[in-house]
Amino acid sequence: MINLDDVFNDNLPEDHRSGVVAVVGRPNVGKSTLINRIIGQKIAIVSPKPQTTRKRQLGIYTSEQGQILFIDTPGLHAPQHRLGEYMVKAAETAFRDSDVILLLLDVSEKPEAGDRHLAETVARLRGDTPVVVALNKIDLLNDHNRAANIAAHTALIPHDAEFLISAQEGTGVDDLFAYIVDKMPTGPRYYPSDQTSDMNMRFIAAEVVREKIMLNTDKEIPYSVAVEIDGFSEKENVNAISATIYVERDTQKGIIIGKGGEMIKRIGSQARADLEDMLDGKVFLELHVKVLKNWRSDEQLMKRLGYRLKDED
Repeated sequence: MINLDDVFNDNLPEDHRSGVVAVVGRPNVGKSTLINRIIGQKIAIVSPKPQTTRKRQLGIYTSEQGQILFIDTPGLHAPQHRLGEYMVKAAETAFRDSDVILLLLDVSEKPEAGDRHLAETVARLRGDTPVVVALNKIDLLNDHNRAANIAAHTALIPHDAEFLISAQEGTGVDDLFAYIVDKMPTGPRYYPSDQTSDMNMRFIAAEVVREKIMLNTDKEIPYSVAVEIDGFSEKENVNAISATIYVERDTQKGIIIGKGGEMIKRIGSQARADLEDMLDGKVFLELHVKVLKNWRSDEQLMKRLGYRLKDED
């Protein structure tokens, strides 16, 4: 029998480092953007709307010197429904599995009550885990607010190091990453060197469709949507993907479809383009829209759609 540890760890240097980094922050602070930049490709969806990330997802960075697993956690916020409670619990659970907590803060604005609550939550749950503060969006700072904003954010929580970065532009990310690598313990490689996420393509395809919905709709629509992949196969060099978009009300269904089917065509076209880049081949994407009333408040429906913590029965 082949030992996968031998396959992943053959000829690694003695000082090979490996570990887990929990990337934590408020909604829309730039967690997914930062992880995508470090990994070097898109593995998490991004939109300007808060609460884009709903599930814990690993971004896997591998080099000859080490393998680092970045947990892209849902943004910590005050939950308004069962889905929100699930997202907060998923983020808090990530602390237990991490070697470093990377706290991402939006330094372009003054700290608000949500930032203070986040810092208090991290301080309460961190235990002995080192905390690194990354002050994101420095490209939006100006001379008038720079010093005051930096000082206010760094005072929120005791931490081991702080970095000024722009996840969008890449400024400061290399220095931040080098520090994190240095803090990782020596250890083996847990995933193949060419794997960049612990999620399969069915999950990623569903997330890409959801991303396009978030980018093309507003108000309550982006937060009322779940996407389920019904079929995923490759035939004659074409990836055939069928997906169902679930919403909570008939009016939302009408908006997703759009007049004359215009909206659903736009969402499908944009999602197909991204998936073809990811899969390096042609994609046939079929989308359907169905109403699943109040699914965000129904624990059984949430579990059916995959929103279930690993430690739940």
